[in-house]
Parts: sequence; structure tokens; C-alpha cells
Amino acid sequence: MTLPAIAVVGAGAIGRKHVAALAQSRTARLAALVDPSPTAAALAAEHGVPLVADLAELDGVAGVILATPTSLHLAQALECIGRGWPVLVEKPVAATAAEGAQMAAAADAAGVPVLVGHHRRHNPRIAAARAALQSGAVGRVIAVQASVLLCKPDDYFAPDWRRQPGAGPVLTNLIHEIDTMRHLLGEVVSVQAVTSNAVRGFAVEDSAVALLRFASGALATVTVSDAAAAPWSWELTAEENPDYPPTGQRCLLISGTEGALELPNLRLWRHAKGPRGWFTPLLAQDLPVADEDPLIRQIDHFVAVIGGTEPPLVTAADAARSVAVVDAILRAAKTGHSETPHQGAAA
Repeated sequence: MTLPAIAVVGAGAIGRKHVAALAQSRTARLAALVDPSPTAAALAAEHGVPLVADLAELDGVAGVILATPTSLHLAQALECIGRGWPVLVEKPVAATAAEGAQMAAAADAAGVPVLVGHHRRHNPRIAAARAALQSGAVGRVIAVQASVLLCKPDDYFAPDWRRQPGAGPVLTNLIHEIDTMRHLLGEVVSVQAVTSNAVRGFAVEDSAVALLRFASGALATVTVSDAAAAPWSWELTAEENPDYPPTGQRCLLISGTEGALELPNLRLWRHAKGPRGWFTPLLAQDLPVADEDPLIRQIDHFVAVIGGTEPPLVTAADAARSVAVVDAILRAAKTGHSETPHQGAAA
């Protein structure tokens, strides 16, 4: 059986992860690598596929993965849609919610599916957490604490664009937590936030704190920094990516009227038998889960999307709503007022 041929556009860090996932996939194969950089030639040669300098020169593929800078996503996705290619767009879907909505509209008009690479939704731990919450395991969710505290090395900021607004941890890293919380808890209706660039002094923020109110009434406090030597981030706790040394900690705490859930370790806390209250002991239970590589699961899902047997788990419209929350966080930090996410994409 001939596997669907998928091209990866962009040979940077995330592009290489997609290439590696395709190499391990049993449902798809890498067809070509698209990148103008000469350094991409070695990666293409390693996997025995052609290197194409530009997306316009690509042909004969069943689908495309865009692993390029966010500023390029809209134009490249529109090109793929125009050529009838289903496309997996890395997160964030676009630089703004409006661009994400434009991409969604084009995909709908052309009947070409767009899947957005919020790969954590494909993690069995997130799926298990969502099932637990929907089953009422913690009751009504009241409060959430999310931490995105990590330390990017100095050479990460060698490219000038990484020191400019739009390239900071709010859009680059926090977008993951926003999407995860929306997936688990529903839509965000208002935001308050502050940001700081006090550590590095770049034009872009290095730290931020945000307060989110969900339509359900649940509240979330979110702390993010890419300058903090701390163990509390998904990267350092989930063991998804072997590049990051695991800390054995947790980074997402969900508290409800009947219990609480820690992630990514899936530890559920509930009162022992007796009256509900602080005098009754809380007992911990680790929920069962079978771990799988979410990037490979995402590839398998993309193949199903290409074949028309499954709708995209994360559409461009859905992903645009996560960008809208990030936009609201940055606006709130600038204005000092509570801001409402501008839902520029259709449901």
C-alpha cells in the first residue's frame, strides 16, 4: 500500500520534529522538504527526499505541513488551499485572530481542510483529563493555575526577530496553555494582564501574568516567563520531548467543587467518605493513561483528515480563538483594563 505523501515546509526545530514523526509514522511518508536554506539539504538527504527551495515549486503531494515562522502562515496556507492541498499549520495558526479567521474562511470556501498543530490535544493525558472533567470528576471547575516557567538560552535570541514584539513567550509558548485550557474548560470571555521585559530589556516581553474568566464562571491565573530557571512548564513536566530534561513536577492545577486534578501527571484529589470540607481528608488517585507520542498521533489524524474520514480536531477557526485570547492578554497589559477576546473566526 502506498502511503500518503506529505511535504514539510520549514527545516527549523519544529520542522525537524515533524520530519522525525513522519519517519516513524505507519500511515504517511515524507515526500519532500521545502526550505531555501542550504543547511536543509543535509536533512533532506538523510531522509532520501528532494529539497525544494520554494512552495511554488512543490508538486505531487497529498498534504503539506507548514512549520515556518508565524508571519508566513497565512500566505503559505492560502497557497496550499488554492492548490487543493490539505494543510497542517503549526501553532499559532497566524499572527492575529483576524488572519486566522481569513484562513478559516478560505478553507471553508474551497472545501480544503486545515488542521492546526496544537499537538497537545493529541496527547493521551489531555484526552484523559478532558474525559475526567466531562464526567464530573472534579465537579464544577472553580479555579485553574497554569505555569509556563522556563529558561531559553541566550543564543535563542540571536535572530533579531525573536527580540521583537510578537515573538515573546505570550504568543510563542502561552498559546499552548490557552488552547489546552479552552479545550478543557471552554471559552474565555475576559482577560486582565501585565507583562514585563525587565530581565532582558528587549522590545518583546520576557514575562507575563494573566487572569482569565471563562464563560462557565471559572477563573484561571497564568504565569509565563522564558527567563525563569524553574521546573514548572509543560515542556519540563510532560516528557513529550526528549530534548527537555524532565523535572517530575506539575504545571496545571484544576480545582472544582468535588475535587481537583493535576496535570500532566493526572493526579485526581477527592474527599474521603464523609462531609465535604477541609476537615475531611483529601485522597489522591493517579488516573490511568497509555502514553503515545502526540506528534505521531497528530500525523495519523492528519492522514484521516486528508482522507476525509475525520474532521480536523483543531480547525483554523478554533485556533484563531486561542490567538484572540493572546491578543486580548497583550492588549490588557498595554491598556491596564480588562479586555474581551475578539472572536474573529466563526464557530
